[in-house]
Amino acid sequence: MKKDYYEILGVPKTSTQDEIKKAYYKLAHKYHPDKGEGDESKFKEINEAYQVLGNKDKRAQYDRFGTSFNNAQSGFNGFNNANINWEDFAGFDNLEDIFDIFGGGFGGFKQKEEDLRRGSDLEMILEIPLESVLKDQKKEINIPKMTKCSRCDGTGAEPGTNVKECFTCRGKGRVQQFKKTILGTFTQYTVCPECGGEGVKPEKPCNVCNGEGRIKKEETISVDIPAGVDNNQIIKVKGKGDAGKRGGKAGDLYIRIIIKPNPIFKRKGDDVYIKTAITFSQAVLGDKISIPSLEGKDIIMKIPQGIDSGKIMKISGKGVPHFRGFGRGDMYVQVNINTPQKLTKKQKNILEELKREGL
Repeated sequence: MKKDYYEILGVPKTSTQDEIKKAYYKLAHKYHPDKGEGDESKFKEINEAYQVLGNKDKRAQYDRFGTSFNNAQSGFNGFNNANINWEDFAGFDNLEDIFDIFGGGFGGFKQKEEDLRRGSDLEMILEIPLESVLKDQKKEINIPKMTKCSRCDGTGAEPGTNVKECFTCRGKGRVQQFKKTILGTFTQYTVCPECGGEGVKPEKPCNVCNGEGRIKKEETISVDIPAGVDNNQIIKVKGKGDAGKRGGKAGDLYIRIIIKPNPIFKRKGDDVYIKTAITFSQAVLGDKISIPSLEGKDIIMKIPQGIDSGKIMKISGKGVPHFRGFGRGDMYVQVNINTPQKLTKKQKNILEELKREGL
């Protein structure tokens, strides 16, 4: 059975792109595997639906082909029963070459040409303690990456020389080729082998970067980490990935946050859990005890008379701040009654007397 992406996101087919985006964010937040109601399979299904409906071009194709959308993407399903000799396509390097002839697959899914000079995206891991997520913070990190060459200012050309139009492709970045198939002869455009698709070449390559316009270097980057950030959450720093070749657009930096395990607190969503022990007399008579908090200051908590061992008590607003929102989660304290292993003679006599009294 084919999937109904609109039904998965819970939106009608007349929804705007903003409405689809809002529905996706709401469901992704609800079913994220790290959340209390997390469901990994549901989360993947929601992401799959949004990858299509969140893209105008893909959504248009999905609306057009309906349940045949997946077949349209694959491109060749319409020829499953055709009598085709695939050896006639031996002149193509790969199936993508054939897709290019038909405008990106028979379903019309031609990918947009990427900027060949764009720098690569980078990913790094940053570990932070649990208590640090209580407020917004700024971290300075050092990361090895491709940075703009200072000698040529990223142009790739030796100072005093020019960047000229590629002679082979005449500045177009692509060269024309002809391919013969059983369907006829087709014109195909491929990346220019001389300039790598850029359309230009340095008259004299820079002596430092060898014409790349960038060099490998460690750079210090300032990262803003919002309060309430969760374990395995990714923060995007736009334009802080590898510098592009010869003035091309820089890639992005993705920072995966890892929350270090805390010896006292256990986090579940935006709530924190802690265990504490009390004496038998405190359990019977009630008392006020001190409980540690994420802020580092103890909280006074009242123990009611006759509390059972294992009872969980709630302290509101002492958990983790809601990410990019208002308020905080709660703290849950599990109270366990401590049974002493050794007693003094006086303590034994007192307990014997309580035993006789029916306690």
